[in-house]
Formats: sequence, C-alpha cells, structure tokens
Amino acid sequence: MTNILSFLKPAPEKEQTITDKSELNAKYKYWRTRVLYTTMIGYVMFYFVRKNISIAMPAIEADLGISKADLGLFLTLHGVVYGISKFVNGFFGDQTNPRYFMALGLFFSASMSLLFGLSSGVVAFGVFWLLNGWFQGMGFPPCANSLTNWFSPSERGVKFALWNTSHSIGAALVLVLNSFLVVYDWRYCFIVPAALAFVGVLFLLNRHRDKPQSLGLPPVEVYKNEDEEVKEEGEKKKGDFKRFVRKQVFGNPAIWFLCLANFFLYTIRYAILDWGPTFLTEMKGVDLQKAGWLVAGYEGFGILGMLSSGWMMDKVFKGRGGRAALIYMLICSIAVFFFWKLPHESPFFYGILLCIVGFFIYGPQALVGIIAANLATKKAAATAIGLTGLFAYLSTVLSGWGLGYLVTHYGWSLGFLILVASGIAATIFFAFTWNSGYIEEKAS
Repeated sequence: MTNILSFLKPAPEKEQTITDKSELNAKYKYWRTRVLYTTMIGYVMFYFVRKNISIAMPAIEADLGISKADLGLFLTLHGVVYGISKFVNGFFGDQTNPRYFMALGLFFSASMSLLFGLSSGVVAFGVFWLLNGWFQGMGFPPCANSLTNWFSPSERGVKFALWNTSHSIGAALVLVLNSFLVVYDWRYCFIVPAALAFVGVLFLLNRHRDKPQSLGLPPVEVYKNEDEEVKEEGEKKKGDFKRFVRKQVFGNPAIWFLCLANFFLYTIRYAILDWGPTFLTEMKGVDLQKAGWLVAGYEGFGILGMLSSGWMMDKVFKGRGGRAALIYMLICSIAVFFFWKLPHESPFFYGILLCIVGFFIYGPQALVGIIAANLATKKAAATAIGLTGLFAYLSTVLSGWGLGYLVTHYGWSLGFLILVASGIAATIFFAFTWNSGYIEEKAS
C-alpha cells in the first residue's frame, strides 16, 4: 500500500542554481502565477461536482417524492463527512505533493457525481453523495499547502482572497449551467459537471507543481526577504510534526474562536447556497430558473467581498483579519434580516439584498482560512484550515437537515430567524480574534 501511494510524497528539492536576480524574479513570478491559477481552476472543478445538487433538488423532490427533510439530511451528512475529511486530509495535505493529492481527490469526486446521476435508488444516492463528501475534503488542503509555500504572510490576505474567489466562481458557474440542464433532466446536473471535472484532473496533473524548492527556487520568505515562519532545524530538535501541530494549532485559542465563528458563518452561507432556489420559489414566488440566476448573483457579489476583505486585512489592519471579518459579518446579519422581512412584492430589492448578503458573507469566509494559515504558519496551514473547516461543515447539521426539518414544520420565518441569530453569533466570536495575526512591517 505504501508503494502504491508513494507518488503522493513531496517532490524532492532541487539545487538552487539561479544567481541572477532578474532571472529569479521572472521564474518566481511565472510559477507563482501558474500555481495560483491552476489551484483556482482545479478548485472550481471541485465545486462543479459538489454544488451541482441545489438546482436539482426541487426536480428530484418532484420526480422521486423525496421530502425536504430527507434532502436536508443528504446535505447534512455530506457536509459532516466533508468537514471530517477536510480535517483529516489537512494532516496529509501538509505532508504530500499537492499536484497529485488534489488531482486524485477530484477524480474520485467526479466519479461519485457521475454515479449519483446514473442512480435512481435513495440508498444509492446516499452512499454516492457521502463518498463524494469524503473525496471533496481532498480539495482544499493541497491548495492551502501550495498557497502558503508560494506566498508570504504579508501578502496572503490579497492572494488568498483572490484564490478564494474560486469558491464563488465555481458555485455560480455550476448554478448557471445547471439552470439550463435541469430543464431537460435533473440527471444532467450531475453527469455533465462530472465530465468537466475529469478534464480538470488532467489539467491539474499537467499544470500544478509542488513547493518552490522542488523547482530549484528558494523558499518564499527568502525570496521576499521576510522572517522565516518556521525554523526547520530547531523544530526537528524540539519534536515532530504532531508536536508542532499540538502547539501551533490545537493550543492556540484564536484558532478555536475562528472555528466557532466559522460554524455560524457557514450556517448562513450554505443555507442560502443549498436552499436558495427552494426558498426563492416557495417564499418569494420566483421561477426556478430565475432563482438559479439570483443565487448565482449572490455568489458573484461574493467574489467582490472576498477581494475587498483580503485587501482590508493586508493594507488597513496589517494582518489582523478578525477586525475585517467582524465588520463584514455584522453588515451581513443586517442584510439577512431585511431580506427576511422584505415584502413578497419587492423582487428587485430582495435580489439586491441577496447580492449584499453574498458580498459580506464571503469576505469573512475567505478571511478565516487566511487568519488560520498565518497563525499556524505554512508548516501546519492545511491542518489549521482543516480544523476550521470541520466546524464549518458540521454547521450543515443546522443549515441542511435542521433547516429542512424546521421549515417543513414551522415555515421559512423560523428558518430566517435562525440565520439572523447565526450571523450575530459569528460576529461575537470574531470579536475575540480582534488583535490576532498582526504583521509588523520590516524597516526598509
């Protein structure tokens, strides 16, 4: 088994032979750009075979007679398994070659989406979607590994936020694609995205690479003339990777506050993403195809929110992302409240409010991973983000099955009350990270 998985080992370091500064800058710029766009496109493909179910849910409900509570249970179990997988694979993501690890996860996830689309039994649906949740957890850890090795702490706010737009781009594109496909057959919502994801596997294998040292380049801190995040030799004397993780991740109170904030943040994010087409058709009377476009707009404005929050973290708050996250989360909670209370005859204004929610929910969603990565350093970034991700996807117990059950029995008003309360809770937990992550500028 060890020999079979040997291809996942980190790529060996090459001798650094480049001495010319301009040549080094050109090489580094090329590879940083390539790693960034490759991981972004790769993660978009992960979304194609993860968020392809929301548009299909009303059609599956009508075709197979599955209740909202059962569909919510699908979302919950998928989310919980994904969260556990993201946490477990965080350990592997910090210690493997991201090129092959990410491609392997996408291949198996696309396979599960394809099998889901070809199935008809409820049990088969459950098995394939649960397995999909596990393989989806292999997507983010290698990206965290790559980004923290190619970009230094002082620039991660902007670069991580730029990369994080892949979440919204992927979700928006698959929503638009499936808005057309669902008209013909809901099964196409799973088969077509799976086919595109298989192409994405080949793209990752062709374009992605491991850390700078594997290409004969110096570590990013040396290139950027910044302090080393991890003193490798000293760390070996003190203990192994597990001891480092216990100290830097599990022993860090700020990371636990991030975890709790992320739980409630994701309750809102996924409630709207997964149930958006359903509550827009039932609560607001929107046509299903138009509902898909509205939720895509929510994702689209989320891209702007990510980019602006990353800039605010780096340039305004000097690495203290918790401050930006608190501001964004508070405004998001207010927007959710107004969306809930807006009269049914105001489709234009609730469309605008949905976009505002998207802008201000995706800002802190991007920042949580950046803050966790900086606090844990590049050596344990994937593990720390995996831990925050575990809490994020445990929230699907509330946003998936819980919301489905409560809305079925008590209506959408109670559902939105829970979302507003979740926003307030996330805001409070972000307040406890107010001073975390400050990066002192080096003197020129």
